[in-house]
Amino acid sequence: MTKPDMSKLASLSPFELKDELIKLASSDADRLMLNAGRGNPNFLATIPRHGFWQLGLFAMRESERSFSYMPEGVGGFPRREGIEERFDLFAREYADVPGVSFLAGAVSYVRDQLGLSAGDFLYEMCEGILACNYPVPDRMLKLSEVIVGQYIRKEMIGSHPFIGEFDLFAVEGGTAAMTYLFNSIRENHLLKAGDTIALGMPIFTPYIEIPELNDFKLVELSIDADPNERWQYSNKELDKLRDPKVKAFFLVNPSNPPSVRMSDESLEYLASIIEERPDLIILTDDVYGTFADNFVSLFAMCPKNTILVYSFSKYFGATGWRLGVIATHRDNVFDEKIAALPDAARKELHERYTSITTEPDKLKFIDRLVADSRTVALNHTAGLSTPQQVQMVLFSLFSLMDTPDSYKAAMKRLIRSRKAALYREIGIAPEADDPNAVDYYTLLDIEALGGKAIGPDFVKWVLSSVEPNELLFHLAEDAGVVLLPGRGFGTRHPSGRVSLANLNESDYAKIGRSIRKLFEEYVDKYNAATGNKANKHVVKK
Repeated sequence: MTKPDMSKLASLSPFELKDELIKLASSDADRLMLNAGRGNPNFLATIPRHGFWQLGLFAMRESERSFSYMPEGVGGFPRREGIEERFDLFAREYADVPGVSFLAGAVSYVRDQLGLSAGDFLYEMCEGILACNYPVPDRMLKLSEVIVGQYIRKEMIGSHPFIGEFDLFAVEGGTAAMTYLFNSIRENHLLKAGDTIALGMPIFTPYIEIPELNDFKLVELSIDADPNERWQYSNKELDKLRDPKVKAFFLVNPSNPPSVRMSDESLEYLASIIEERPDLIILTDDVYGTFADNFVSLFAMCPKNTILVYSFSKYFGATGWRLGVIATHRDNVFDEKIAALPDAARKELHERYTSITTEPDKLKFIDRLVADSRTVALNHTAGLSTPQQVQMVLFSLFSLMDTPDSYKAAMKRLIRSRKAALYREIGIAPEADDPNAVDYYTLLDIEALGGKAIGPDFVKWVLSSVEPNELLFHLAEDAGVVLLPGRGFGTRHPSGRVSLANLNESDYAKIGRSIRKLFEEYVDKYNAATGNKANKHVVKK
């Protein structure tokens, strides 16, 4: 790949550039490509999936009871009366089948720990998994919202004091959450073209790219995490949010790609800024929060100002299920801002939603999200498909019932052992233990890594003489290794994002050796170009 070619590709999103890297990495048919670019995990939660399939079997039995006299394969809706007793018989009959004991425990937990009706729960789950009715309520099934809400409280709020209640909107993963939110925020005049939003950098690339589209035309202000301070935001950077021209702050926490959660000190400091800026909108995408120790979301700290986006995809290995939620506190700044809009804007919104409610002015922001997700006119068929909601509920119950958090401990152990293998073979010790590190990804920053391995003069030469993505292309072409460019996520230096979730430990060891070999080659080039005699064998096992 020539320099002009790489320059032409520089404007591509890292996820599109990945395709070019894959072409190079897979060009050698005799070599196994190692794609550590995308964050799709190669692990998944099996117990709640077993539960899903066994629930489906029970639900089919319930359906077939209605039209048992018809041999043509016709079933009916499940019946609420007696469903709990019939499930008890089913659970005893299939007690040794994987997933059935989990389901029986889930029913008991829902009844005894959450104080909900076991019969109502089973009926909602059976009707949901059969997908025989529209999602009602459209925002989220009634008991499903309660149960998933308890999961969000456990994982996103924890023991932090939290006053009041929040609403959930079940969506098709974090992708749909972003799409719906940007659209409704614009349609309801919470942000308009020319407004300034702050982005906690580095950040998941679409948060950089979407505001720049003609649909939105927002002005972006970077709030930069400091790689020299373990990717934390300094108070000076956070102080940028005090400027009243900044209308919103969007961030991913824990971050992507540094994979570090905001420190407790930064959370407290940001909360103090919100006290001075009660009008500031916050959107926090906390998909990796479940991999962190003692995670507390900004939603817990500043609930009135914060929209929470959470996806089940990474933690449960469920990217194909497309499961996510949007949460807003019932007492929030978004509803207040909409109510305080100028008369012309309020009249416009009144007309927008008048076909779905007799009191459109009182429609909550989160319910506007639901309507807007179906272009308002299709609000009556809005909502996440009910089988998806059922799996989301089972994932939530699996976590709630796992009181020692053994699944979470296993996930952390898995990805951290992979990180250790990677750095061991590169030949450089990773940073000392950081209580805020999550390690779903690791960012190989050329300045930090090169300076640590060879020295600052080598880093200066690389930065001045090598195209930003050249190292990634060489790695793909020579070793069949695919990493994503960190600059596409808003990092300041050339870097590569390594997902620690989607390959086996031995593969990360191979990637580490390939990176070490690449370093040695560039040290040779550096010595030849400068006349220096840097020791390439500093980078060794």
